[in-house]
Amino acid sequence: MPVAIHATEKALFKVFSNDFAFSIPAYQRPYAWTKDQASELLTDLLSFLGDGSEAVTDANPYFLGSIVLIKGDKREADVVDGQQRLTTLTILLSVLRSLVNTNSASQITEFIYQKGNKLVGVPDDHYRLKVQERNEDFFRCYIQNEKGLDELFKLDTSQLTDSQKNIQGNVTYFFKELSQLSEQQRERFVHYLMTCCFLVVVSTPDLDSAYRIFSILNARGLNLTLSDFLKSEVIGAIPQSQQEKYTKIWESEEEDLGRERFQELFAHIRMIERKAKPRKTTLKEFREDILPKIEPQKFIEEVLKPYSDALEIINTANYRSDKDAETINSLLRWLNQIDNFDWIPPAILYFSINSHNPGKLNQFFTDLERLAAGLFILRADINDRIGRYAKLLAAIEKNVDLYALESPLQLTPQEINRIIKTLDGDLYLIKRIRQYVLLRLDSTLSQGEARYDYSVITVEHVLPQNPSVGSTWLQWFPNEEERIQYVHRIGNLALLSRNKNAEAQNYDFDKKKEKYFVGKKGISPFVLTTQVLQKSEWTPAVIEQRQEDSLQSLRKIWRL
Repeated sequence: MPVAIHATEKALFKVFSNDFAFSIPAYQRPYAWTKDQASELLTDLLSFLGDGSEAVTDANPYFLGSIVLIKGDKREADVVDGQQRLTTLTILLSVLRSLVNTNSASQITEFIYQKGNKLVGVPDDHYRLKVQERNEDFFRCYIQNEKGLDELFKLDTSQLTDSQKNIQGNVTYFFKELSQLSEQQRERFVHYLMTCCFLVVVSTPDLDSAYRIFSILNARGLNLTLSDFLKSEVIGAIPQSQQEKYTKIWESEEEDLGRERFQELFAHIRMIERKAKPRKTTLKEFREDILPKIEPQKFIEEVLKPYSDALEIINTANYRSDKDAETINSLLRWLNQIDNFDWIPPAILYFSINSHNPGKLNQFFTDLERLAAGLFILRADINDRIGRYAKLLAAIEKNVDLYALESPLQLTPQEINRIIKTLDGDLYLIKRIRQYVLLRLDSTLSQGEARYDYSVITVEHVLPQNPSVGSTWLQWFPNEEERIQYVHRIGNLALLSRNKNAEAQNYDFDKKKEKYFVGKKGISPFVLTTQVLQKSEWTPAVIEQRQEDSLQSLRKIWRL
């Protein structure tokens, strides 16, 4: 049955009303808006209102973006996206309340909390916004309660958390700016804020659909990720006495990897555990198929941490060991240049199991780079790659012989034949693989000493595609059909560490070497290009010999 999704534009007086009781779930990040975001918001609002004497209803309305809620029929609503805005707006209302007359202040309080009234079934004061538990008392005491701001200004900043510092800083900013307005201007501003400023409230009763909605909305709030939802699920299932310990482990791993890489980690964990293309959202697969099978403490200790540590080393090619470290890191650097990341889950799994055995890592990553490069050269599609790596994951878990001929880690004879045929053909025309292949070849010819950290690297023809009439090229290659046969093959290709020069491409060979194939210091940083500079002529025989030599080197690199 489809999940009901509702989206309605609401003025702020309807947002901060009895229709909603907002709660910020534990998976949300702490309040993070600083003066930069607060000033942008207030400046925009005052600009849209204007300083004229016209009626507020004639002023330009202001759209505050969208908020995403998990909400059923009752007013209780978990805020999936929008906590930064709802919190900041509550802070703004609190400051305004402290600056307006008593009657208006009492009316603003109704937008901050509903006073207890047993006659209508509200026994205690009910706050419109409930922030995360770790800041709930602070926010209630100094922001939501009357007279709280007076005490907030007295607090020692050094004793506050980052989130509390942000709250205090934004209160100070709002108070300073709004104090400069006249009482009439402040009254007019409150009227505008509550009646002419709008949010689109998107609500759904289901966490999974709320996350999907959030993922496609561009909102003003800070990005919330899959890992934030999962953190709430996992940490929330741990006994409270141990939550701080495991929260520190989780947040330490996120800090080490960085927010973006940490997000990617969960897609790799999903692949390791499920060994198939996603059938549902990643969030749903974790909640239904992965997390129920492992205790939360074990998930952090035996999955999250070791896999995160492995991914950090794999991404940075920074393995440390007294033996084979440079070889392993070189292989990791090559793997990271491949145009897909499907090889990473088996790399993570194998590394996490064998991190203290450099000999095994050397052997495995030698063959993993061979496999990944082979599939890259063959332009295997995503389904083929995922299927292959799923089999490899299963083989690693079962501890089978990964180096047997039938192992999914090994290229099949048919794949080897197709790879050789591709490498022996018009490689230049296969744009996505040509640079990888030539750099891999060049590295071997330089005996691994070359470092390719140039901002620009291009693949160039020696024999040009369209030689000029009367050139030496046409003397060496008088037959057009023969010339076309050679022009795009490895034997006729070189590397440059700068952008192409269209005019120089058609120079005769001697001039082309002088003007085109040398670097700024008169030499080329690439062995393949130095080979060209050492030749006095560029005939079919030269290209054929170079083609054969290059192919033999590549066959040796990848055991083809």
